[in-house]
Amino acid sequence: MRHTRPLVFWPPALILVLALSASLIDFKDFLAAATAANEWILENIGWLFSLSSFGAVLLMAGIFFSPLGAVRIGGEGAKPVLKRWNWFAITLCTTIATGILFWGTAEPLFHLNSPPEFAHVAKRTEGAAAFAISTLFMHWSITPYSIYAVPSLAFALAYYNFKAPYSLSGPLSVVFGDLVRGKGAAIIDAAALFALVAGVAASLGAGVMTLSGGIGAVTGLQDGVIIRLVITGVIVATYVVSSVSGLQRGIKFLSDINIRFFFMLAAFVLFAGPTFAIFRLGAEGVFEYARDFLPRSLDLGFGADSSWSRDWTIFYYANWLAWAPITALFLGRISVGYTVREFILFNLVAPALFGMLWMIIFGGAAIQLDLSSGGDLTAALRNDGPEAVMYSLLDALPWTAVFASTFVFTTFISFVTAMDSNTHSIASVCLKERRQEDEAKGAGLWIKIFWGVLIGAVAWVMTSTNGVDGIRMLSTLGGVPGLIIMLGCGAVLVRLAFTGMTPRDSEKKNESALSAHSSSL
Repeated sequence: MRHTRPLVFWPPALILVLALSASLIDFKDFLAAATAANEWILENIGWLFSLSSFGAVLLMAGIFFSPLGAVRIGGEGAKPVLKRWNWFAITLCTTIATGILFWGTAEPLFHLNSPPEFAHVAKRTEGAAAFAISTLFMHWSITPYSIYAVPSLAFALAYYNFKAPYSLSGPLSVVFGDLVRGKGAAIIDAAALFALVAGVAASLGAGVMTLSGGIGAVTGLQDGVIIRLVITGVIVATYVVSSVSGLQRGIKFLSDINIRFFFMLAAFVLFAGPTFAIFRLGAEGVFEYARDFLPRSLDLGFGADSSWSRDWTIFYYANWLAWAPITALFLGRISVGYTVREFILFNLVAPALFGMLWMIIFGGAAIQLDLSSGGDLTAALRNDGPEAVMYSLLDALPWTAVFASTFVFTTFISFVTAMDSNTHSIASVCLKERRQEDEAKGAGLWIKIFWGVLIGAVAWVMTSTNGVDGIRMLSTLGGVPGLIIMLGCGAVLVRLAFTGMTPRDSEKKNESALSAHSSSL
C-alpha cells in the first residue's frame, strides 16, 4: 500500500463499493437516480459531446498532415516494443472489448425496426437497412477511434518525448500548468479511473450475458446466477494469469489469437451468409454514412428527433469518452518507437476500417436474414435480449454448433484481453511515479488483482440482480470528466502540432519542450 497514490486509488474504489451497496439495498431508487443524472447530462451538454467528438476527427486529420506527423514517439533513436501486427492486434482488442460482438448483430435490428423520422424511411425497408448500417459506422468506426486517439497521442508524446509523469496530468500540464500537478493530478486520474472501472464492469456484464447465452445454446445448460458466477470467475482468473506473464507474453499472445478468430468468424459469416446482399447493403451504408457524416456528427437539423440522437449517438460518444482517458495510458505506452503518423494509422484508421468491415458483415447478415425470415432475429431480440441475436444468426447458417462454440471462445478471449490491458493502466496510474518502471516487472500485480476481483464482483452482482443498466449509466456519467480530459489533450496537440514541434526536433529538444511550453503560458 505504501507505493500507491491514495487519492487515486481509494476514492474510485469506495465510490464503486458504495454504488454497489446502494444497488443491493434499493436497486429501483439507485437506477432511477443514475438514469436521471444521465439524462440531465445528455440533455444539457449533449451538444458538447457531439461537437467535441467531431472536433477529435478533424484534429486527427490535421495532425496526420502536419509536421508533427513525422515526429517519432520517444525520440529519433526510439525502438518499437511491438511489431506492427501485434500493435494493431492489441490496440483493436483493447478498444473493442466485447462491444462489437455484443452489438454488431443486435443494434442494427433496433434501427431497422424503429428508424427515426429524420431518416425519412419506413421501418423494415431497404432504406431502413441502409440507415442502420450507416448508424453502426457512426457509433463504431472513425469517431470513437478519434476520441481514443486524442488523449492517447497526447500522453504518448508527453510521457516518452517530454518525460512527463505516468499520469493524465502529464500532457495536460502543457496547458493548465500547476493546476494539474500534485493533488490536481490525483483528482484527474481518480475521476478517469472511476469512469473506466464502471465502464469495464458494464462491459464485463454484457460479456457474461453473451457467454452464458452462448453456453446455453451450445450445451443446453440453463442460464442463471451460478453459471454467470462461474463465467465471471474464470474470466478474472484467466486475466490474472495473463497479467503475471506480462505485456510481451500475455496480452500479445491473447490479442494475436483474438484477432485471428475475429477474421475467421467474419469470413465464415460473409461467405456462408447472403454474400451479395451483404456487399450491396454495405455499399449503400458507406454512401449514406459519407453523405450524412457532418450533419449527424453535429446533430444538425433533426428537430424533435434530437432525442433519438441523445439516446443513441451521443450516449455512445459519452461512453467512449468515459473509457478513453485511462485506456489512453495503455495505448500511448505501447506506441513508442513509431511516428505520430504511424500512430494515427494503427490506432485510428486501421481499427476504424476493421470496425466498418465487421459491421457490414455481421450487421448486414443480421438485417438480411431477419428480413428474409419474417423477423426471426427480431423475435430473438425481443424475447431473449440482445445477447441472443448472434446465436440466432449463427443458427440460420451451417455448422451452427462449431461456430457458436467459436464465438463463445472469441468473446471470452476478447474480454480477457481488454481487461488485461486496461487493468495494466489502472494499476500503473495507481502507483507512485517512482514505481512506474517497477510496475512493468510486476510491482502492481496486487492492484490488478484487486481491481479485477472488484470489477468481477460488481459485474456478477449487477447481472444477477438485473442491474447492469445501472452500472452502464454510471459509466456514461464518466463521460463528463472524459470530455474535459479529451478537450485538454486536444489543446495540447494543437499547441504541439502548430507551434511547438518540427519533424527534425532532436530527442533532447523534445524532452525540454514541455517546460518551454508551460513557461510561455
